[in-house]
Amino acid sequence: MSTVEQNYQRIRERLNAACANTSREPDSVRLLAVSKTKPASMVRTCYELGQRAFGENYLQDGLDKIEALSELTDIEWHFIGPLQSNKTRPVAEHFHWLETLDREKIARRLNEQRPDDLPPLNVLIQVNISNEEQKSGIATDSVASFAQNLLSLPRLKVRGLMCIPEATSDEERLRDQFLKMHRLWQELKELCPDADTLSMGMSSDLELAIACGSTEVRIGTDIFGARDIPGAQ
Repeated sequence: MSTVEQNYQRIRERLNAACANTSREPDSVRLLAVSKTKPASMVRTCYELGQRAFGENYLQDGLDKIEALSELTDIEWHFIGPLQSNKTRPVAEHFHWLETLDREKIARRLNEQRPDDLPPLNVLIQVNISNEEQKSGIATDSVASFAQNLLSLPRLKVRGLMCIPEATSDEERLRDQFLKMHRLWQELKELCPDADTLSMGMSSDLELAIACGSTEVRIGTDIFGARDIPGAQ
């Protein structure tokens, strides 16, 4: 059994146990395998274990893997890194999801550049739930107005919210931020009927995130091992 297979099975076991502990069905939480900086061969190994959704932070690295694995027609590619306005077209043309949307300019470019023969691009609104100056994401009190603007863009589909909480070992602070995200998501669902995704939780806090209502956890190192430095971004 390969290291990736062992790691993947352990994460699946953690996810299933976290769901059981909160009386949730295992399929109510999607596992996003964060494959950034890892080779296509490792993604293929994970795919063969049943994984379908993969997250990429670095655009060129992700595009190379999309091309290398193009015969896997049911694979789902999520762009989860910061996106500059001059790099929106490749995301619009090749990815299924963008999880870090926090600027209207980016949204409008993606809408214009999404090919007509593809379904609308699924997007998550990134929220700066910890209100840290150095972090990307919109303010909590701007979620509704930002989402309302996105609804006028037919080539985008608002699927929910994403956050990267404060880097802290204080579980109560994390819980508070996760529960605030859950409340924002519940409010968003009243405005956006397709908003079925709340992406929060990583290797260190997936149990807490699931207990607070997460529907997607993003796991990288605990599946693929320590990250490599990409040659191109």
